[in-house]
Amino acid sequence: MRVLAIIGLLVCFPIMLLIALCIYIESRDDVLFNQKRIGLHKKTFIIHKFRTMSEGQITAVGRVIRKIGLDELPQLFNILKGDMSFVGPRPLTAFDVTRLGWDSDDYSVRWSVKPGITGLAQLSKVCSADNSIKNDLYYIKQKSVYLDIKIFVKSLLVPFFGKQTH
Repeated sequence: MRVLAIIGLLVCFPIMLLIALCIYIESRDDVLFNQKRIGLHKKTFIIHKFRTMSEGQITAVGRVIRKIGLDELPQLFNILKGDMSFVGPRPLTAFDVTRLGWDSDDYSVRWSVKPGITGLAQLSKVCSADNSIKNDLYYIKQKSVYLDIKIFVKSLLVPFFGKQTH
């Protein structure tokens, strides 16, 4: 996984540099957004993303990079550090875990795998807590290299074809 993250960083470095420059020129602020998230075995880690908002509003650069998912590229560093995987349940904030009621032992299996940059829930047109947990639990139960590749490839196609029902 880490080798693939290094390759991804090397391949994406020019794009990441251009995005960072555009964010800095537009907002004159930090180019990265760092936030505590809950990961494997409910341990907290700092997630890295490109900053897409300024003063509570989505920036022009932020709108573009969010639409095609490039705001997630700095999470390759999270994979390199071992906090995340390419595919897995979405890493949540402690606030979100409590808000969703997923902090009970009934949801402990969700924290048995590393969170991912993408996952089944991110591919779904339906955005709800029930749909997300159903997709997360399905992924954990069916986890395989084949499923990871399938989810990853579908995720790369989302900017071009949109989210699909599955």
